[in-house]
Amino acid sequence: MKSRAATLVLVAAILSGCATSAPPASVRVAAATLQNADGASVGTAVVTSLGGTLTLNVVAAGISPGPHGIHLHAVGDCTPPGFTSAGGHLNPGGHQHGTANPAGSHLGDLPNIVAASSGAASLVVPLGGSRTQLESALFDADGTAIIIHAAADDYKTDPTGNSGARIVCGVLKRG
Repeated sequence: MKSRAATLVLVAAILSGCATSAPPASVRVAAATLQNADGASVGTAVVTSLGGTLTLNVVAAGISPGPHGIHLHAVGDCTPPGFTSAGGHLNPGGHQHGTANPAGSHLGDLPNIVAASSGAASLVVPLGGSRTQLESALFDADGTAIIIHAAADDYKTDPTGNSGARIVCGVLKRG
Protein backbone atom coordinates (compact mmCIF):
# COMPACT_ATOMS: atom_id res chain seq x y z
CA MET A 1 0.00 0.00 0.00
CA LYS A 2 2.83 2.36 0.89
CA SER A 3 4.54 1.77 -2.45
CA ARG A 4 1.31 2.54 -4.33
CA ALA A 5 0.93 5.84 -2.44
CA ALA A 6 4.56 6.68 -3.16
CA THR A 7 4.04 5.89 -6.84
CA LEU A 8 0.98 8.16 -7.00
CA VAL A 9 2.92 11.00 -5.34
CA LEU A 10 5.77 10.52 -7.82
CA VAL A 11 3.40 10.49 -10.83
CA ALA A 12 1.64 13.65 -9.55
CA ALA A 13 4.98 15.40 -9.12
CA ILE A 14 6.07 14.46 -12.63
CA LEU A 15 2.78 15.57 -14.16
CA SER A 16 2.79 18.89 -12.33
CA GLY A 17 6.24 19.54 -13.78
CA CYS A 18 4.78 19.05 -17.24
CA ALA A 19 2.07 21.65 -16.75
CA THR A 20 2.36 24.53 -19.16
CA SER A 21 2.16 28.11 -18.04
CA ALA A 22 -0.48 30.43 -19.44
CA PRO A 23 0.44 32.16 -22.67
CA PRO A 24 1.68 35.72 -22.23
CA ALA A 25 -1.03 38.36 -22.35
CA SER A 26 -0.97 41.20 -24.83
CA VAL A 27 -0.35 44.68 -23.44
CA ARG A 28 -2.30 47.75 -24.54
CA VAL A 29 0.05 50.30 -26.10
CA ALA A 30 -2.39 52.88 -27.51
CA ALA A 31 -6.07 53.51 -28.08
CA ALA A 32 -8.34 55.89 -29.98
CA THR A 33 -12.03 56.66 -29.91
CA LEU A 34 -13.28 56.77 -33.49
CA GLN A 35 -15.68 59.59 -34.37
CA ASN A 36 -17.68 60.46 -37.46
CA ALA A 37 -17.90 63.97 -38.94
CA ASP A 38 -20.78 64.82 -36.56
CA GLY A 39 -18.58 64.01 -33.55
CA ALA A 40 -20.49 60.85 -32.63
CA SER A 41 -18.44 57.94 -31.30
CA VAL A 42 -18.57 55.07 -33.80
CA GLY A 43 -15.88 52.72 -32.52
CA THR A 44 -12.41 52.16 -31.15
CA ALA A 45 -8.91 51.41 -32.32
CA VAL A 46 -6.48 49.71 -29.95
CA VAL A 47 -2.81 48.91 -30.50
CA THR A 48 -1.56 45.96 -28.47
CA SER A 49 1.86 44.41 -28.02
CA LEU A 50 2.70 40.76 -27.68
CA GLY A 51 6.42 40.25 -27.57
CA GLY A 52 7.88 42.52 -30.23
CA THR A 53 4.78 42.59 -32.43
CA LEU A 54 2.30 45.46 -32.37
CA THR A 55 -1.22 44.69 -33.57
CA LEU A 56 -3.98 47.14 -34.49
CA ASN A 57 -7.53 46.12 -33.51
CA VAL A 58 -10.36 48.26 -34.94
CA VAL A 59 -14.08 47.96 -34.26
CA ALA A 60 -16.52 50.41 -35.90
CA ALA A 61 -20.25 50.76 -36.43
CA GLY A 62 -22.55 52.98 -38.44
CA ILE A 63 -20.53 53.05 -41.65
CA SER A 64 -21.89 52.15 -45.06
CA PRO A 65 -21.71 48.46 -45.99
CA GLY A 66 -18.74 47.28 -48.03
CA PRO A 67 -14.97 47.81 -48.06
CA HIS A 68 -13.38 51.02 -46.82
CA GLY A 69 -9.80 52.19 -46.93
CA ILE A 70 -8.29 52.60 -43.48
CA HIS A 71 -4.94 54.21 -42.83
CA LEU A 72 -2.67 55.55 -40.16
CA HIS A 73 -2.25 59.29 -40.80
CA ALA A 74 0.76 61.45 -39.95
CA VAL A 75 -0.88 63.97 -37.59
CA GLY A 76 -2.89 63.19 -34.47
CA ASP A 77 -5.63 65.73 -35.18
CA CYS A 78 -9.23 64.94 -36.13
CA THR A 79 -10.85 68.30 -36.87
CA PRO A 80 -14.24 67.64 -38.48
CA PRO A 81 -15.90 67.52 -40.84
CA GLY A 82 -13.24 66.49 -43.39
CA PHE A 83 -10.47 65.38 -41.00
CA THR A 84 -7.87 66.88 -43.36
CA SER A 85 -6.01 68.07 -40.25
CA ALA A 86 -4.72 64.48 -39.93
CA GLY A 87 -2.40 65.11 -42.89
CA GLY A 88 -1.22 62.40 -45.26
CA HIS A 89 -0.52 58.77 -44.51
CA LEU A 90 2.02 57.89 -41.83
CA ASN A 91 5.10 57.25 -43.93
CA PRO A 92 8.32 57.64 -41.92
CA GLY A 93 10.33 55.67 -44.50
CA GLY A 94 9.22 57.77 -47.50
CA HIS A 95 7.80 54.78 -49.39
CA GLN A 96 5.02 54.78 -51.97
CA HIS A 97 1.47 53.72 -51.17
CA GLY A 98 -0.06 50.31 -51.58
CA THR A 99 0.74 46.68 -51.00
CA ALA A 100 0.08 46.08 -54.73
CA ASN A 101 2.42 48.91 -55.72
CA PRO A 102 5.70 47.42 -57.00
CA ALA A 103 7.63 50.26 -55.33
CA GLY A 104 6.31 49.93 -51.90
CA SER A 105 4.06 50.24 -49.21
CA HIS A 106 4.38 52.40 -46.16
CA LEU A 107 3.50 52.19 -42.48
CA GLY A 108 0.12 53.91 -42.94
CA ASP A 109 -1.06 51.24 -45.40
CA LEU A 110 -3.58 48.84 -43.92
CA PRO A 111 -5.93 46.27 -45.46
CA ASN A 112 -9.46 47.49 -46.18
CA ILE A 113 -11.95 47.24 -43.36
CA VAL A 114 -15.24 45.70 -44.51
CA ALA A 115 -18.56 46.76 -43.01
CA ALA A 116 -21.44 44.29 -42.92
CA SER A 117 -24.95 45.26 -44.00
CA SER A 118 -25.51 46.38 -40.39
CA GLY A 119 -22.67 48.90 -40.67
CA ALA A 120 -20.47 46.99 -38.22
CA ALA A 121 -16.84 46.41 -39.14
CA SER A 122 -13.71 45.06 -37.52
CA LEU A 123 -10.08 44.64 -38.47
CA VAL A 124 -7.13 43.01 -36.73
CA VAL A 125 -3.77 43.56 -38.41
CA PRO A 126 -0.16 43.27 -37.25
CA LEU A 127 1.91 46.39 -37.90
CA GLY A 128 5.21 45.89 -39.71
CA GLY A 129 8.44 46.91 -38.05
CA SER A 130 10.03 46.63 -34.64
CA ARG A 131 8.22 47.85 -31.56
CA THR A 132 10.82 50.59 -31.08
CA GLN A 133 10.43 51.84 -34.67
CA LEU A 134 6.64 51.71 -34.53
CA GLU A 135 6.33 53.50 -31.20
CA SER A 136 8.73 56.18 -32.43
CA ALA A 137 6.56 56.76 -35.52
CA LEU A 138 3.19 56.52 -33.76
CA PHE A 139 4.12 58.79 -30.86
CA ASP A 140 6.22 61.44 -32.58
CA ALA A 141 5.73 65.12 -31.72
CA ASP A 142 2.47 65.53 -33.67
CA GLY A 143 0.98 62.10 -32.96
CA THR A 144 -0.95 59.75 -35.25
CA ALA A 145 -4.56 59.52 -36.39
CA ILE A 146 -6.44 56.55 -37.76
CA ILE A 147 -8.85 57.32 -40.61
CA ILE A 148 -11.59 55.27 -42.25
CA HIS A 149 -12.37 56.41 -45.79
CA ALA A 150 -15.61 56.38 -47.79
CA ALA A 151 -14.35 53.99 -50.49
CA ALA A 152 -12.10 50.96 -50.74
CA ASP A 153 -8.33 51.34 -51.04
CA ASP A 154 -7.12 50.04 -54.41
CA TYR A 155 -3.74 49.14 -52.83
CA LYS A 156 -1.73 50.83 -55.58
CA THR A 157 -2.60 54.48 -56.24
CA ASP A 158 0.08 56.69 -54.68
CA PRO A 159 -0.26 58.48 -52.30
CA THR A 160 -3.85 57.77 -51.16
CA GLY A 161 -5.07 54.42 -52.48
CA ASN A 162 -7.90 56.30 -54.20
CA SER A 163 -10.05 55.64 -51.13
CA GLY A 164 -12.10 58.81 -51.13
CA ALA A 165 -13.31 61.12 -48.39
CA ARG A 166 -12.36 60.73 -44.75
CA ILE A 167 -15.48 59.65 -42.83
CA VAL A 168 -14.17 58.45 -39.44
CA CYS A 169 -11.17 59.63 -37.41
CA GLY A 170 -9.51 58.91 -34.07
CA VAL A 171 -6.27 60.04 -32.44
CA LEU A 172 -4.04 57.31 -30.98
CA LYS A 173 -3.04 58.02 -27.38
CA ARG A 174 -0.55 56.03 -25.32
CA GLY A 175 -1.89 53.49 -22.90
